[in-house]
Amino acid sequence: MASTRDFVDFVVERFDADLGVSSRMMFGEYALYSGGKLFALVCDDQLYFKPTEGGRAFIGSVVEAPAYPGARPSYLIGERIDDGAWLSDLARITVRELPLPKKRRSR
Repeated sequence: MASTRDFVDFVVERFDADLGVSSRMMFGEYALYSGGKLFALVCDDQLYFKPTEGGRAFIGSVVEAPAYPGARPSYLIGERIDDGAWLSDLARITVRELPLPKKRRSR
């Protein structure tokens, strides 16, 4: 079951405006970006954050699950999805720890 645009919009609206969170459809699901970094996925109307050490420490009791079959485990965000301040703090921590995307070579 693919994620709905309404759910993705709901999630994006939870983040603080200074994060500049945007979404992009990828393979029928959605990726969330901040500062040019992909930091989370929305798959089957569930939110998954990329795993980082800081994110693990911030969350505390982490639930890990793959966002889609064959994916590496990510942090599944459940009941706290309505807490915009908490999500924004987690996004800041995660984005800070993720490396910049590699430059693509032109053909």
